[in-house]
Amino acid sequence: MQYLIDASVYVFRAYYSMPDDMVDDDGNPINALYGYCRFLGDFMEQVKPEYIAVAFDESSSTSFRTEIYPEYKANRDPAPPELKRQFLQCRRFTKALGLMSCAHPNYEADDLIGTLVTDGREQGQPSTIVTRDKDLAQLLSEDDVFWDFAGRGKLKYHQIPETFGVWPEQIADFLALAGDSVDNIKGVRGVGKKTAEALLAHFGSLEDIYANIDTVHEVNVRGAKTLGAKLEAHKEDAMLARRLTGIACDAPYERPETGLKPVAPDLGAINALYDEAGIGMSLRRQAERVSDLI
Repeated sequence: MQYLIDASVYVFRAYYSMPDDMVDDDGNPINALYGYCRFLGDFMEQVKPEYIAVAFDESSSTSFRTEIYPEYKANRDPAPPELKRQFLQCRRFTKALGLMSCAHPNYEADDLIGTLVTDGREQGQPSTIVTRDKDLAQLLSEDDVFWDFAGRGKLKYHQIPETFGVWPEQIADFLALAGDSVDNIKGVRGVGKKTAEALLAHFGSLEDIYANIDTVHEVNVRGAKTLGAKLEAHKEDAMLARRLTGIACDAPYERPETGLKPVAPDLGAINALYDEAGIGMSLRRQAERVSDLI
């Protein structure tokens, strides 16, 4: 089993949950760094993974999706400087801990994880995706696991519908129909989550919905009589959205010689980072314990 961590989820979680008065000697916040380092150390101690990679978002404004649709994620405020600084520190820590770390200016962490899932599958290696982002559930096959670490826990392929409303292979289509306000994807106007779920339960996919548009009125959902006209009127929006909601599984990434196998942590680099941040002995001892595991 290979473990693929969606780092941004846990950096943001730490940033918003840890006290913002945690600062270094120069007054720079370290709350996201501290929380992320503790999470990653806890994960390594608990799981002891044989294969692991950590994917970061490098830039949301330069991804291939913004080239397709400039409004993609345009509703989000830019990350504050103090968080950008900590993201870089988190990437330094990941590398110093001996783990494969990847990021790309034109692809999101989702795409890098999708590529690693695909590459692993070709080698007979199932994946556990460590995240709380439902978008990544679209990557699951029968052998894979979606793990919301410190959240709802582990979900297998057959558990995804009861949690997210549709099967893994339908998630990108679902988001294309219902839209995704988080990423500023509008989808089909007048089609909400329940309607999108009903359509996909009936037809199976976005492609089959449009291939059978004349029978959409038969779907057991409120407003079915006018649903076909809405779908026709916003077909271009749906198809554009589908290009944005699908995860690319061919992203370029640099694979170290050791592949996804962790290597011995560089304790000197970790302690140097902790010295800069004014982080004390608890996390230093944890890094030493992780080193003893590898």
